[in-house]
Amino acid sequence: MNIQIFGTKKCNDTKKAQRYFKERGIRVQYIDICDKGMSKGELRSVCQAVGGLQALINQECKDKDALALITYIAPSEQEEKLLENQQVIMTPVVRNGKQATVGYAPGVWKTWA
Repeated sequence: MNIQIFGTKKCNDTKKAQRYFKERGIRVQYIDICDKGMSKGELRSVCQAVGGLQALINQECKDKDALALITYIAPSEQEEKLLENQQVIMTPVVRNGKQATVGYAPGVWKTWA
């Protein structure tokens, strides 16, 4: 199992996800989305797994300007703007190969084991 967790240091759900895997003895690779972020390929893979770009967007994020920009621009440009403004992505994003979840989802993670 190759688990990647994309999140932020201040996100409680990200901390809970890290603790979930640590308690089960599963090694994870943590990536701070504010420092490094997702690559274009990772973003596309996650979008395919979770059902599209809109499933990744956190409607309650603090950066309302970036959220409005991403929400109201042409769909063909949304991916590029989301890569530039990754602070609007709902965290944690947990990947296991081609599978992925957005948010705290221990029920799905159990099926990966």
